[in-house]
Amino acid sequence: MRASRRIRIGVAALLLFSAAPAGAQNTVEREVKAASGKEARVGVYTDIRPDCTAGALPAIRLVVPPAHGAVNVKRGKLKVTNFKQCLATEVPVFVVFYRAADTFSGTDEFVLEIGLSGGRKELQHFRVNVANGSGAGLGI
Repeated sequence: MRASRRIRIGVAALLLFSAAPAGAQNTVEREVKAASGKEARVGVYTDIRPDCTAGALPAIRLVVPPAHGAVNVKRGKLKVTNFKQCLATEVPVFVVFYRAADTFSGTDEFVLEIGLSGGRKELQHFRVNVANGSGAGLGI
């Protein structure tokens, strides 16, 4: 398996971080959908500087694990076009995936801590609605 994959996503899925003061910790609530036994992408994390170059990738820590699944982080590349003043650039990303147990359906939750540049941290609380079956109609 290759260590790096190209990730093609819309700019709306790219998580950019606010300019909170160092040491400040925000909490973001996120709801996502997944199918039992299938991997679902729940987050994409990168840092694009104003000069369109890549900044340091954020540190990602699983603070509260899911009760009915697993969280995995993969490294990839993101091609960004027409994002702010960056007409075309490619940056490294971390992509977070959630996979529910094969027989689970219902709601699962987990919390990630994202370590940003300058010592800032952000908590992201994920609420995952898991449907049993093929995932049809889930938009994943």
